[in-house]
Amino acid sequence: MRLKNITESSLVKDLKDPEFAAAYLENVLQEGSVNAFLIALRSVADANGGIGQIAKTTALGRESMYKTLSEDGNPQFVTIYSILKALGLKLSIAPSERDVA
Repeated sequence: MRLKNITESSLVKDLKDPEFAAAYLENVLQEGSVNAFLIALRSVADANGGIGQIAKTTALGRESMYKTLSEDGNPQFVTIYSILKALGLKLSIAPSERDVA
């Protein structure tokens, strides 16, 4: 999926689609850092009802959610899992590509 040349308003609209949101997060995670992933996850949350709505769904504090989904966030695994679940997304694990010597 190509994510380049997408306007911000178009991106917000597209992030409401779970398949697009999943591909977007996967792309950011593969090409970026953990911090970039947290910011991208915040964008997905914002597009899907906002931090307040996700906080209610996950039973996490709104202020805590803002802190968690920031560049300086350091969330626990259960927090990320809960946020993804609230967004209708799930985690999956795949083997990484390794150089075979």
